Amino acid sequence: MPCWEIFDAQSDSYKESILPSSVTARVSIEAGSTFGWEKFVGAKGKSIGVDTFGASAPGPLLYEKFGITADAVAAACNEVM
Repeated sequence: MPCWEIFDAQSDSYKESILPSSVTARVSIEAGSTFGWEKFVGAKGKSIGVDTFGASAPGPLLYEKFGITADAVAAACNEVM
């Protein structure tokens, strides 16, 4: 989802067609903070991201340190299904 504000401005029928309320198995992946994603993943969803500040290193090292990896995504998906 490129922009929450633009998505929120869409009609309810459009939003329902993109994120059906019947689908509760949702995972968000954000290289930044997970703040705000709960609105879209719901109570049963999982958010993967970095909720701390100040780390500096090459991207691949930070992703590994903070668990933004293919394995973490797969595990989160398995948890919500």
